Amino acid sequence: MKFKRNICIEDAQLDLVPLINCVFLLLIFFLLTSNFIFQSGIKISLPRAVTSEVLQEKTVVITITSDNRFYLNQTPVTFIELKSKLEKIPAIEPILIKADRDAALSKIVNIWDFCRSLGIKQVNIATNQEVE
Repeated sequence: MKFKRNICIEDAQLDLVPLINCVFLLLIFFLLTSNFIFQSGIKISLPRAVTSEVLQEKTVVITITSDNRFYLNQTPVTFIELKSKLEKIPAIEPILIKADRDAALSKIVNIWDFCRSLGIKQVNIATNQEVE
């Protein structure tokens, strides 16, 4: 014997409001608990070069801003302090000069020449790679 079932399947609808509420609460939770760490930096705009290469070594970084202020590894120094600290650096450690494009060329050349007179063999100038 075959019985006929009176089952009506209605179209089920998924309520999206609780899902949106959960996602919104998770978003607020992560925004409030995350740490926004802003690292201080020195604002310079590097000149562009086509033949620049990426350095992988640990280097001593000398930064020269557009208003001719000097930084040694992001520590502000005067020109005289920079020279005395460079004398203490071993000659085998490479130097990277990050100079703003508006910095005085004479300052860059003076630092470059002083590093070479100390016997530092590798003195590099930082540039941005130019997109072709």
